[in-house]
Amino acid sequence: MLSILAAGSIFFPGLFLLSKRFLKHALGLKWSEKDAVIVSSRLVSSIQAIMASSAGYIIASSCKDVIQDQHWLTSSYILFAVPYFVYDIYAMFLCYWYKLQVKDHEEESATKPMRSAISGYLRREFLMVLHHVVMVTVCFPVSVFWRQDKGDYFQGVMFMAELSTPSVCLGKILIQYKQQHTLLHKVNGALMLVTFFIFRVLLFPYLYYAYGRYASIPFYMVPLSVPWQCNAGASLLMAPQVYWFSLICRGAFRLFTGASRRRRPSSSIDSKPKTSLLSPANGYSPREANSH
Repeated sequence: MLSILAAGSIFFPGLFLLSKRFLKHALGLKWSEKDAVIVSSRLVSSIQAIMASSAGYIIASSCKDVIQDQHWLTSSYILFAVPYFVYDIYAMFLCYWYKLQVKDHEEESATKPMRSAISGYLRREFLMVLHHVVMVTVCFPVSVFWRQDKGDYFQGVMFMAELSTPSVCLGKILIQYKQQHTLLHKVNGALMLVTFFIFRVLLFPYLYYAYGRYASIPFYMVPLSVPWQCNAGASLLMAPQVYWFSLICRGAFRLFTGASRRRRPSSSIDSKPKTSLLSPANGYSPREANSH
């Protein structure tokens, strides 16, 4: 157990540092510290998402009995991924810190002290930080100890929620480089809408459906048949996903209506879209989760 935790504690920060160093010093790149930090953090998030989704698919496809069947990868990947959530809290703060410095420079104001920056970061990313803390302090012990090696299938399906993360990360990188007007941004936005809805919103009803099919009970009876802790946990994990999805939909609507206005004769030919599915104006700030 400790060796797997240690491996995750080295892998994710190490991958971040290697990526940042490469982007800053590679011939032909030599990005700024800010750009290297932001892109590296999203690269690590995307790689973690691909690893989690792959592990989830292997686990779910291997478990025929959704309750009793076990797969060694379930507990192993949980242990390996736990350090990622701790690392990601720090990585998100670094991204916020560098963006704050750029903003202060553009506004020609004094750089805010660290305490003020931490306070602002926690206010802005409160829901995401809370999500990560809950993943480490609640979901980790529940998944490893409380469930007593049962329900590996459900754990595998939940891993596949990460399938939406790469498109979220790519969208933020495109916004960072002012590429909201490109076809790639629109295609990625559509992909993000579909994957987020399927793998983060519909995922929880599907878990209830899968258990109902296993237990031969109607779907609407499942919440009354499972332990109350399962219902509470599913509700707490699903609530932020629904909230974030509503923000993404609002961004998509603004992007679509903005595009419609730009097609009018009175609009400037050279004007560029100022709205994006992940624009801060839409209130969308999460980078995975994560419901990892």
